[in-house]
This record gives sequence, C-alpha cells and structure tokens, in this order.
Amino acid sequence: MKKPFLTAEWRKLILINYAVDPEILKKYLPHKTELDLWEGKCYVSLVGFMFLNTKVKGCKLPGHINFEEVNLRYYIKHQNGDEVRRGVGFIKEMVPKPLITAVARTIYKEPYQTLPMKHSWSEDNELNIEYSWKLKGIWNSVSVNAESTPFSFNENSEADFITEHYWGYTKINNAQTNEYEVKHPAWKIYNVLDYRVNVDFKASYGADFEFLNHQQPTSVMLAEGSEISVGNKRVL
Repeated sequence: MKKPFLTAEWRKLILINYAVDPEILKKYLPHKTELDLWEGKCYVSLVGFMFLNTKVKGCKLPGHINFEEVNLRYYIKHQNGDEVRRGVGFIKEMVPKPLITAVARTIYKEPYQTLPMKHSWSEDNELNIEYSWKLKGIWNSVSVNAESTPFSFNENSEADFITEHYWGYTKINNAQTNEYEVKHPAWKIYNVLDYRVNVDFKASYGADFEFLNHQQPTSVMLAEGSEISVGNKRVL
C-alpha cells in the first residue's frame, strides 16, 4: 500500500462562508467536475488554519513542520462510476514556506503563493484565533472569538456540507484534472461569538472576488480539525 503524499494536523480552522453566483466559478471548474450546492446555494469559503507536525512521504522537512495556510475554496463534485466524490477546488492557497509552494505547484498544480504570515491563538475561557498574511506591504487577517467547548454538528447541516468534502481537484488545462483524496475524521466545531474579516479580496484573490469586500458572510465557523492525510494524485 502506498504511503500518503503528506500527513499533518489541520487545527483551529476558521471558515468564512459566502453564498455567491455560480457563474463566477464556472471558468475555474476543473475538467470532469461540477459545482456542489447546498440547499440550492453555491458557496466559497475563506479558510485559515495551522499545519502542524507536517510530513512529506513520512519525512519531516526542517523548518516546514508547523505553519499557517489561508485559502479561498469552492465546492465541487466528480462522478466516478457509481460514486459521487465531493471535493473542493482552490482559487488560491497562501503559505509562508517557499518549499511548500514549490512542491504544491509542481506536483499538484495547486495555486499556492508564498507570503509573510502569522497567527495568534488564545485558549483561556474563550478561544481567540487569528490568521494574517502580508500582501503588498499590508496585513490582511481573519479572526474569530468562540466558546471553548467543541461539539458535533448534525448530519446534512451547513457545517456538514462545508467540512465534509474529502477530495481535491485541480485544473491542469481544459482537458485534464488532478484528483487526490484527503482523509480525516469528522470534525467538531465551536460556537462562534464574534468574527472579523480584514481582507482585500481583489488584491488577494483577483478582480472576480472583489465583491466579497462588500458582502456579509452567510456563516462563520471554527472547526477543531484533526490529523489528516493527502493521497497521491491521479490525472482525470
């Protein structure tokens, strides 16, 4: 049995979710995928979290074990015979490690970018979690204040839809797509009390997403996360 390409922990995931016009995403769709909707709504999510205890092919790379990531993702699915594989595609993924960016862009064709990043965790009576990235000399950030006790979400809930996608799809060209499996147990979430989005979406993700500068999120979540594994890719 092949080793997974990457193992790690994804922890304290902030998920800022927006309902958007599906037409915006159609040009980004990888070959052989279609948009996955929840209750008729098309979502994008701004996601910030920590990579911890990261290993590539079972090996820790010095200086690349613990680091932040912030991405803008959307929800898609692929019909694999009789199986519907629910997954995500990415507009852009930001990390502070050039080697991670180089590997992800070269092997998986993922749209990674290297930027200065930082995070802040406070875990006393309440959780205060923040992820920041510096772009063109300006710091952007997402943060939440949440209760400290996690709980399980209901099946078929919005949280279930947002967190329970176990495949990644990347557009190589108009006729080829990379597919890889992401394995993890179901996550618990925290009750979010307050949040802050300090983001220039146009600068971070392009003109197609500038409208998010003026749009309120549909929902904001904080998930605890878990150990994860990313499988080797195959080409569709």
